[in-house]
Amino acid sequence: MKGDRVEIVVDAGDTTRTYEVVASRVGRRVETAVRRGVVEVSEVTRRGSVVRTARFMATRVLALVEQPVPREDSSERPLREDPKA
Repeated sequence: MKGDRVEIVVDAGDTTRTYEVVASRVGRRVETAVRRGVVEVSEVTRRGSVVRTARFMATRVLALVEQPVPREDSSERPLREDPKA
């Protein structure tokens, strides 16, 4: 969803670097995966096409912080009172 973001903090030798991957348009989301020692953070469309991917060596990643946009879930909506009661 637009606004979803993932922050990646990476060990860069004598310092750390922070990278962000953000869902830049409506209908896009950010997905993370760890495969074969590589952390992949991708921006994906509704249909599943990858728009861009950031890859980091898993041994260098210090923190991976997912910050989703708050969504309004239909189960969290207040129930209406029964008009017949």
